[in-house]
Amino acid sequence: MEKQEPQKSPKTKTRKVAEKRLTRPTNKETKRIFVAATRMNDGKTTICLGLYASLKNEFDRVGFIKPIGQRFLKVQGHDIDEDSFLLDSIYDVATPISAMSPIAVDGTFTRRYLDNPNVTLEKTIHEICTAFDRAAWEKDCILIEGTGHAGVGSVFDLSNAKVAKLLDAKVIIVAQGGIGKPVDEIALNKALFDKEGLEVVGAVLNKVRPEKMDMVKDYAAKGLERLGVPLLGVLPKKNILSAPNLSQIAKEIKGYWINGQLHGSKQRINRVVIGAMTAKHIIDYLSPGTLIITPGDREDILLWAIASATISGARLISGIILTRDISPHPKILKMLSSTDIPVISVERDSYEVASAINKMTVKTEPQDLDKIPIIKEMVMDNVDLSQLIKAF
Repeated sequence: MEKQEPQKSPKTKTRKVAEKRLTRPTNKETKRIFVAATRMNDGKTTICLGLYASLKNEFDRVGFIKPIGQRFLKVQGHDIDEDSFLLDSIYDVATPISAMSPIAVDGTFTRRYLDNPNVTLEKTIHEICTAFDRAAWEKDCILIEGTGHAGVGSVFDLSNAKVAKLLDAKVIIVAQGGIGKPVDEIALNKALFDKEGLEVVGAVLNKVRPEKMDMVKDYAAKGLERLGVPLLGVLPKKNILSAPNLSQIAKEIKGYWINGQLHGSKQRINRVVIGAMTAKHIIDYLSPGTLIITPGDREDILLWAIASATISGARLISGIILTRDISPHPKILKMLSSTDIPVISVERDSYEVASAINKMTVKTEPQDLDKIPIIKEMVMDNVDLSQLIKAF
């Protein structure tokens, strides 16, 4: 009986046909590195911000591209990934911003792709390759930032691993600090890059508690060595990098400003206290960077805050959120307006607001001038740049 070849699915046939006609970047000279991660919010953007500054000390012309982005804003009429906009705002990359962020995955992108995968795949690949050639033009090296873990984008046949393969890049993987868990996750992600024939030239562990830096560096390096992955660096956890400012909080909780926005929107919040106690007991919980969440009718707390603001050098709070959409007495509002205390009002109750703030994912923004020098110094001090450059 004649042996029959296994049938391939229509999607597999479509993808194979498209891959045979793949566009490739014409740029073969520019050194390139793809920055991946084991999960979202592991710190790819932080690493890229620091690496870019470090590479600028070694190369005259450094480029950047995030081929596929999921969080974007309108810039010059284009949907531009937030991270591309951030890096360009800080470093002025001297590349058209549209070339730094060619593909924005909006809410309907995946459905549009699945309705017409062959045409959409070819079009997307062409846009990525064209943008890469523009972003890498006359550059000595270029950073390529991925999106999420190695498999993100598989649903439209352009996972991070496939994009790195398309751009012929070597890879570093970012993971959160620890020993067993990050090594396991790096192994899982490395398997997808291995499948594409790509070299993972190193890993960076992020957000490691400072007192555990030496221990993690020692044992994680041993664990990664068994995978054939060098440990390029271990970055300490910096509370300021995960601390939101009041403007970010107001946006997250859908609050509106009633006082102090001009001077208070960039106040960094390190601690949240719910005003479920009297004002005199709240004092025991205050420290610089404290945000108080309380209903608008807690006049004792508001009067205490107003009084403390009038005493020179006695600013004990960084902001107040008034909950349940309760407006203070008009006379108290007038007294508040004579101070620069940042005050936000919101419809939700205190515990809902506190929970929302606790769950926030805090992204670095161009306005975060206090964070950028810390990120640069942290990466320069803790990532072995010479080892990375040798792997280019």
